[in-house]
Amino acid sequence: MSLIPILFGHHRSNICQTSPMDIWAPFFGSNCSNTQEKTQRTAAKEVSACAGARIDWKETPEAHVFKADLPGLKKEEVKVEVEEGRILQISGEISREQEEKNDKWHQVERSSGKFLRRFRLPEGAKVEEIKATMENGVLTITVPKGEVKKPEVKPIEISG
Repeated sequence: MSLIPILFGHHRSNICQTSPMDIWAPFFGSNCSNTQEKTQRTAAKEVSACAGARIDWKETPEAHVFKADLPGLKKEEVKVEVEEGRILQISGEISREQEEKNDKWHQVERSSGKFLRRFRLPEGAKVEEIKATMENGVLTITVPKGEVKKPEVKPIEISG
């Protein structure tokens, strides 16, 4: 993505634009999944819709805490998984409002579609003790911290 259009006021209609920080997505998570779906609105041109789940990640002395804003979703509509032992994956789908034949849309700003976010958990994370709660549209995931094993240092004898 070029920064020039943003700096000079040209804004694309892609709801799910990637930010410059998304180059780190393979390591720290991405704002959108690669499976973006196309949606068509009566009064709007075709836009690429991806529900951008905004997530905060903070570390406390006891745990890593993730908070995701998922307004309108129920806990049954969100999936929280751990892949490959250390990849926290949060996914779901924000449905769009049903369109009626005589509806006339004046503005469409709320995103809809599938979302998928992944985070590589640090060593020592107690993945078997992860807790997730959903309250008032906010998903909170708590990953307790454990002891990080110190790497074994083996001295090598220098010959010669």
